[in-house]
Amino acid sequence: MPVLNVAFSGTEELARSIAKRSDVRDIESYVYKEVRGGLTQIISLLRPLKHPERLRPLLSVLNVAKVGLVEVTKVDASLGEILVAFGCARIEIGHVIINPEQGGWVDPDQVKMILSQAGLKNWKLHESVPDEHDLRELLFAHLDEVENDSEGDLILPVDQHFNVKGVGLVAIGYVQSGTVNKHDTVQVLPATEDAIVRSLQVMDDDVDAAVSGDRVGLALRNLREEALHRGCMIIHLETNALEKHKISNFKLIKAPFQSRDLHEADIVHAAVDMQFTVGRVKTVDGEDITVEWESPLWLRSKSSPPVLITQLDAVPMRILGVANSISSA
Repeated sequence: MPVLNVAFSGTEELARSIAKRSDVRDIESYVYKEVRGGLTQIISLLRPLKHPERLRPLLSVLNVAKVGLVEVTKVDASLGEILVAFGCARIEIGHVIINPEQGGWVDPDQVKMILSQAGLKNWKLHESVPDEHDLRELLFAHLDEVENDSEGDLILPVDQHFNVKGVGLVAIGYVQSGTVNKHDTVQVLPATEDAIVRSLQVMDDDVDAAVSGDRVGLALRNLREEALHRGCMIIHLETNALEKHKISNFKLIKAPFQSRDLHEADIVHAAVDMQFTVGRVKTVDGEDITVEWESPLWLRSKSSPPVLITQLDAVPMRILGVANSISSA
């Protein structure tokens, strides 16, 4: 079942017009299924809750999604941060829908300017809300455009886990890369403990395999529950899929509109592959930054996605930029 994960920033009303509400955590999930050409295809809208109060749900959504959809009800600092975050996450395919609050007005030219400055000049701007059927068609059309990394090494960050009567220990998360199969032997990091995949579920259906983009529940055998926690990583045994960073060196590419500089002893967070890891700046030498992480930061050994560097007390823009040429010290 091909799945298009869409990072959605907008109202609940627009989300409900496109898809059916499915799951609610710090991220709301809306799912729409349709059989097209004899194959069930899925649009999964991922809507972060409590932004701008909380930044992490927005970044988690951007870690998963391949396409963006932003509803603009007004132009303010929150919208700027959202669009900058999409740009830094390199979500190059997206749609912006202007839908002003009652009695309000949004200048399309101003939105176009912000999109260009945020690095989203290829996004399509809609000056009114498209019909729900047309909007679904626009999203389905992107299924063939987005990169599917199912052939790479397995990368599966865990964001929930629990015991199910009659099933046992279940870990839930989005397959970021690769494929996981029933009966595979996997390893959980940082515990470095092995387990057997007893069964898999995707969209409440039992499956034999889950691929990149799927939100999957893995029933695991021969694993201590203490090995699982939010942000732990599941990989295939005896692969070098991830590199452990306790201290990282990188060049900071500043986000658009960001004027703040980092200084020694500053606290920062890194967001990548569903991780939100806190660290302290050890040294600053121009663009060259060294950060020591409170807990290990796990980066893909090959083709790592952008590592977003944030600072939660930065006003008005908490996205500092992207860690470029990052290496473990």
